[in-house]
Amino acid sequence: MQVQNYLFFNGRCEEALDFYKAKLGAQVSMLMRFKDSPEPPKPGMCPPGSENKIMHSSFKIGDTELMASDGMTTEAPVFKGFALSLNAANEAEAKRLFDALGDGGEVQMPLGKTFFSPSFGMVSDRFGVLWMVIVMA
Repeated sequence: MQVQNYLFFNGRCEEALDFYKAKLGAQVSMLMRFKDSPEPPKPGMCPPGSENKIMHSSFKIGDTELMASDGMTTEAPVFKGFALSLNAANEAEAKRLFDALGDGGEVQMPLGKTFFSPSFGMVSDRFGVLWMVIVMA
């Protein structure tokens, strides 16, 4: 059994994928737009003009595969009740990743030494996804 994260960006999925490619080296392995679906969405399921939006994508950050979509609404994405944890090899890498994710985002807990890690911090990226960056001691 495997559990994977599926993120809904409500119209900003392509922007998010480009951001994660540039900042984290994400590799997109699959991308399907609504217009490319073998079965068109039922009337009223998708907002007008969403044919070029992303129906489904799969991408890897390091060894972890995530999935994402624009979803079927035009509301701003809301990411609550979870965080993605990113393990860095060392403090320099943690700082690089933390700063990259914080570009246009908001620091929730500054990167610093804790009792459980030489470097840990929490930052919400520009899409509202909460990330915990940690160096495992």
